[in-house]
Amino acid sequence: MSLTNEQILASHKANVETLFGLTNKAFEGVEKLVELNVAASRAALNDAASHAQAVLSVKDVQELLALQAGLFQPLAEKTAAYSRHLYDIATGTGGEFTKAFEAKAAEAQQGFASLVDNAAKNAPAGSETAVAVMKSAVSAATNAFESVQKAVKQASDVAEANFNAVANTAATAATAAPRKR
Repeated sequence: MSLTNEQILASHKANVETLFGLTNKAFEGVEKLVELNVAASRAALNDAASHAQAVLSVKDVQELLALQAGLFQPLAEKTAAYSRHLYDIATGTGGEFTKAFEAKAAEAQQGFASLVDNAAKNAPAGSETAVAVMKSAVSAATNAFESVQKAVKQASDVAEANFNAVANTAATAATAAPRKR
Protein backbone atom coordinates (compact mmCIF):
# COMPACT_ATOMS: atom_id res chain seq x y z
CA MET A 1 0.00 0.00 0.00
CA SER A 2 1.43 3.38 -0.97
CA LEU A 3 0.33 6.81 0.14
CA THR A 4 -1.05 9.23 -2.40
CA ASN A 5 0.06 12.85 -2.66
CA GLU A 6 -3.30 13.95 -1.27
CA GLN A 7 -2.90 11.75 1.80
CA ILE A 8 0.63 13.07 2.42
CA LEU A 9 -0.52 16.69 2.03
CA ALA A 10 -3.50 16.11 4.32
CA SER A 11 -1.22 14.60 6.93
CA HIS A 12 1.23 17.51 6.74
CA LYS A 13 -1.63 20.01 6.87
CA ALA A 14 -3.03 18.34 10.00
CA ASN A 15 0.41 18.33 11.62
CA VAL A 16 0.95 22.03 10.85
CA GLU A 17 -2.51 22.87 12.23
CA THR A 18 -1.71 20.93 15.40
CA LEU A 19 1.65 22.71 15.72
CA PHE A 20 0.07 26.14 15.37
CA GLY A 21 -2.71 25.19 17.77
CA LEU A 22 -0.18 24.09 20.39
CA THR A 23 1.89 27.22 19.79
CA ASN A 24 -1.20 29.34 20.43
CA LYS A 25 -1.91 27.39 23.63
CA ALA A 26 1.69 27.93 24.75
CA PHE A 27 1.36 31.68 24.14
CA GLU A 28 -1.92 31.74 26.05
CA GLY A 29 -0.14 30.08 28.97
CA VAL A 30 2.66 32.65 28.81
CA GLU A 31 0.09 35.48 28.68
CA LYS A 32 -1.65 34.10 31.77
CA LEU A 33 1.70 33.81 33.53
CA VAL A 34 2.60 37.41 32.66
CA GLU A 35 -0.82 38.61 33.87
CA LEU A 36 -0.38 36.68 37.12
CA ASN A 37 3.10 38.12 37.68
CA VAL A 38 1.96 41.68 36.92
CA ALA A 39 -0.98 41.32 39.32
CA ALA A 40 1.26 39.81 42.01
CA SER A 41 3.86 42.55 41.54
CA ARG A 42 1.20 45.27 41.73
CA ALA A 43 -0.27 43.72 44.88
CA ALA A 44 3.19 43.39 46.45
CA LEU A 45 3.97 47.04 45.67
CA ASN A 46 0.65 48.18 47.16
CA ASP A 47 1.22 46.03 50.24
CA ALA A 48 4.74 47.42 50.67
CA ALA A 49 3.44 50.99 50.40
CA SER A 50 0.66 50.30 52.90
CA HIS A 51 3.08 48.61 55.28
CA ALA A 52 5.57 51.47 55.00
CA GLN A 53 2.80 53.96 55.84
CA ALA A 54 1.74 51.82 58.80
CA VAL A 55 5.34 51.57 60.07
CA LEU A 56 5.71 55.35 59.84
CA SER A 57 2.62 55.83 62.00
CA VAL A 58 3.73 53.43 64.76
CA LYS A 59 3.84 54.98 68.23
CA ASP A 60 5.74 52.35 70.24
CA VAL A 61 7.73 49.11 69.97
CA GLN A 62 4.84 46.81 70.84
CA GLU A 63 2.73 48.30 68.07
CA LEU A 64 5.66 47.79 65.67
CA LEU A 65 6.04 44.15 66.74
CA ALA A 66 2.31 43.54 66.32
CA LEU A 67 2.42 45.16 62.89
CA GLN A 68 5.37 43.00 61.84
CA ALA A 69 3.70 39.84 63.16
CA GLY A 70 0.53 40.67 61.26
CA LEU A 71 2.51 41.03 58.04
CA PHE A 72 3.44 37.36 57.71
CA GLN A 73 -0.02 35.79 57.63
CA PRO A 74 -1.27 37.65 54.52
CA LEU A 75 2.11 37.15 52.88
CA ALA A 76 1.93 33.38 53.37
CA GLU A 77 -1.66 33.30 52.10
CA LYS A 78 -0.77 35.35 49.03
CA THR A 79 2.24 33.14 48.34
CA ALA A 80 0.04 30.05 48.55
CA ALA A 81 -2.55 31.66 46.24
CA TYR A 82 0.18 32.65 43.77
CA SER A 83 1.55 29.10 43.79
CA ARG A 84 -1.92 27.71 43.20
CA HIS A 85 -2.54 30.03 40.24
CA LEU A 86 0.87 29.19 38.83
CA TYR A 87 0.13 25.48 39.17
CA ASP A 88 -3.29 25.92 37.50
CA ILE A 89 -1.72 27.72 34.54
CA ALA A 90 0.97 25.05 34.16
CA THR A 91 -1.45 22.13 34.40
CA GLY A 92 -3.94 23.80 32.06
CA THR A 93 -1.32 24.42 29.41
CA GLY A 94 0.23 20.99 29.94
CA GLY A 95 -3.22 19.43 29.67
CA GLU A 96 -3.70 20.95 26.22
CA PHE A 97 -0.39 19.47 25.09
CA THR A 98 -1.34 16.11 26.56
CA LYS A 99 -4.69 16.10 24.75
CA ALA A 100 -2.99 16.91 21.45
CA PHE A 101 -0.37 14.21 22.01
CA GLU A 102 -2.98 11.61 22.92
CA ALA A 103 -5.08 12.50 19.87
CA LYS A 104 -2.07 12.21 17.54
CA ALA A 105 -0.97 8.97 19.21
CA ALA A 106 -4.46 7.49 18.83
CA GLU A 107 -4.54 8.60 15.20
CA ALA A 108 -1.13 7.02 14.56
CA GLN A 109 -2.19 3.78 16.29
CA GLN A 110 -5.35 3.64 14.22
CA GLY A 111 -3.42 4.31 11.02
CA PHE A 112 -0.89 1.62 11.84
CA ALA A 113 -3.63 -0.87 12.73
CA SER A 114 -5.34 -0.12 9.42
CA LEU A 115 -2.05 -0.63 7.62
CA VAL A 116 -1.54 -3.99 9.35
CA ASP A 117 -5.12 -5.06 8.57
CA ASN A 118 -4.71 -4.05 4.94
CA ALA A 119 -1.40 -5.91 4.73
CA ALA A 120 -3.06 -8.97 6.31
CA LYS A 121 -5.83 -8.93 3.72
CA ASN A 122 -3.32 -8.71 0.88
CA ALA A 123 -0.81 -11.16 2.34
CA PRO A 124 0.09 -14.15 0.22
CA ALA A 125 -1.25 -17.56 1.10
CA GLY A 126 0.73 -19.36 3.79
CA SER A 127 1.70 -16.20 5.68
CA GLU A 128 -1.14 -16.42 8.19
CA THR A 129 1.27 -17.15 11.07
CA ALA A 130 3.40 -14.10 10.32
CA VAL A 131 0.27 -11.93 10.05
CA ALA A 132 -1.04 -13.28 13.37
CA VAL A 133 2.33 -12.54 15.04
CA MET A 134 2.28 -9.01 13.61
CA LYS A 135 -1.30 -8.40 14.79
CA SER A 136 -0.42 -9.75 18.22
CA ALA A 137 2.61 -7.46 18.45
CA VAL A 138 0.52 -4.42 17.45
CA SER A 139 -2.13 -5.35 20.00
CA ALA A 140 0.49 -5.78 22.75
CA ALA A 141 2.09 -2.43 21.89
CA THR A 142 -1.29 -0.71 21.96
CA ASN A 143 -2.12 -2.25 25.35
CA ALA A 144 1.28 -1.26 26.73
CA PHE A 145 0.84 2.32 25.51
CA GLU A 146 -2.61 2.54 27.07
CA SER A 147 -1.24 1.17 30.36
CA VAL A 148 1.51 3.79 30.37
CA GLN A 149 -1.06 6.53 29.67
CA LYS A 150 -3.18 5.33 32.60
CA ALA A 151 -0.15 5.19 34.90
CA VAL A 152 0.91 8.71 33.92
CA LYS A 153 -2.63 9.98 34.52
CA GLN A 154 -2.75 8.31 37.95
CA ALA A 155 0.67 9.73 38.87
CA SER A 156 -0.46 13.17 37.74
CA ASP A 157 -3.61 12.91 39.85
CA VAL A 158 -1.58 11.86 42.90
CA ALA A 159 0.87 14.72 42.37
CA GLU A 160 -1.99 17.21 42.10
CA ALA A 161 -3.61 15.85 45.26
CA ASN A 162 -0.29 16.10 47.11
CA PHE A 163 0.21 19.67 45.88
CA ASN A 164 -3.27 20.63 47.05
CA ALA A 165 -2.66 19.03 50.44
CA VAL A 166 0.66 20.85 50.90
CA ALA A 167 -0.87 24.16 49.81
CA ASN A 168 -3.79 23.73 52.21
CA THR A 169 -1.48 22.75 55.06
CA ALA A 170 0.77 25.75 54.40
CA ALA A 171 -2.19 28.11 54.28
CA THR A 172 -3.60 26.65 57.50
CA ALA A 173 -0.22 26.87 59.23
CA ALA A 174 0.22 30.46 58.09
CA THR A 175 -3.20 31.37 59.42
CA ALA A 176 -2.63 29.60 62.75
CA ALA A 177 0.92 30.87 63.38
CA PRO A 178 0.10 34.48 64.29
CA ARG A 179 -2.68 33.39 66.63
CA LYS A 180 -0.28 31.33 68.77
CA ARG A 181 1.73 34.41 69.78
